[in-house]
Amino acid sequence: MSNPGAGRLLPEIRAAGYALLPPVYADSGPERPHPGSRADQMGASIVLLGTFETKAEELLELESALIAEGLEVTRMDLSLESGETSMPADAKLARMKDRAENAAKAVSKDMPAAVIGVGGGTGSEMVLQAMRPLPLDLPKFLVTTLPFDPRGNVADCPVTLIPSPCDIQGVNSTLRQLFARTAAMVASVVDERIRRIGRHKGIAVSLLGVTQAAGARAIRLLRAAGHETSTFHASGFGGAALVRFAREGMFEGMIDLTVNEIVRMHIAGAHTPMPERFTCGRDLPRIVVPGALNFLDAGSPGTLRRSWRVRAHYCHSSHFTHVKLNESEIVRAARALATDLNCSRAHCEILLPMGGFSSEDRPGGAIEDPGLRECAAEVFEKEATAFEVTRMPDHINSPEVATRAVARLLARLPSGDSKP
Repeated sequence: MSNPGAGRLLPEIRAAGYALLPPVYADSGPERPHPGSRADQMGASIVLLGTFETKAEELLELESALIAEGLEVTRMDLSLESGETSMPADAKLARMKDRAENAAKAVSKDMPAAVIGVGGGTGSEMVLQAMRPLPLDLPKFLVTTLPFDPRGNVADCPVTLIPSPCDIQGVNSTLRQLFARTAAMVASVVDERIRRIGRHKGIAVSLLGVTQAAGARAIRLLRAAGHETSTFHASGFGGAALVRFAREGMFEGMIDLTVNEIVRMHIAGAHTPMPERFTCGRDLPRIVVPGALNFLDAGSPGTLRRSWRVRAHYCHSSHFTHVKLNESEIVRAARALATDLNCSRAHCEILLPMGGFSSEDRPGGAIEDPGLRECAAEVFEKEATAFEVTRMPDHINSPEVATRAVARLLARLPSGDSKP
């Protein structure tokens, strides 16, 4: 008996050389939804990614749960086809990369309503690599044991990560419940009412907790002027998303209020590679404020290097310790930022809040240092060829800085002031 929710195979995937399994029909799986229900009417196409060579039982269990939600499932096998042989490291990595790239191409040719993957260490890495080039607004899910830090993979690619409390090796009651809930989430996300939500261009704003007050005021002012805002956590990973949004034409301007990622990229601090972080807005009007330029993030207090412990520092949270830069470091960071900003082809201006670059760079603050601010200001003023530099006496979190930044940006937008 045929089943409209059964797994189907894409010709493009066959051509890519994948080891594909035959369709599985819901007659051998969970009961179909009642006729006329929302799930029965849906019939949305879902791509299921995983290594069927090692996780067939688990993937088929999830497929059955998806079919029970009224979804059509296309299986895409990422197996390395190594059998029980241990592959040389270089060969394994090359094959993983090849499988992920081919999967991304195949999915892009016949765009589904959502993509979901299952994996342990190797499988999760390949699934995330395959998902990364896919459109931002395509729903993506990964059921995973989370054996590695996923931040670099999801920094510019929104993926719903569903951690498994037990290893994904052998179906049990815990995994059945997890898969059933996951399938219900996927079915909800691909609802046509959600898929109709459109996207609009907006103003990018970069933030950290140490510049929160300035960011919140800038957002209020921009929204009052009729502009949508998209904010990005300048944590070494959020900037990658800002780059991707800019590349896809989702901004009409930028207020880059928090530039700590230039410190992470050139001095120290965890980050994902993002060489375009401060050049992706070269063709957009933008106002840059050197928020958080004065410190590096040294991680949790117990991991501080001995050379950093003797510097002024403070515990921002149990995961982050902010260590004040020295003069040579802030000069190096400022020069790197100036070099990138000199690539600007639209209006670019740095506002220098000489009263302090971050929340603790203030009178009585843990890392206050007027001399560091002066070092950075002199670099920007000396190096500027494609951007303007304006000094302000205020602290970055004072109302005056956000107000000036918004006013300067609105004056440079093509619309002249604000949207109707």
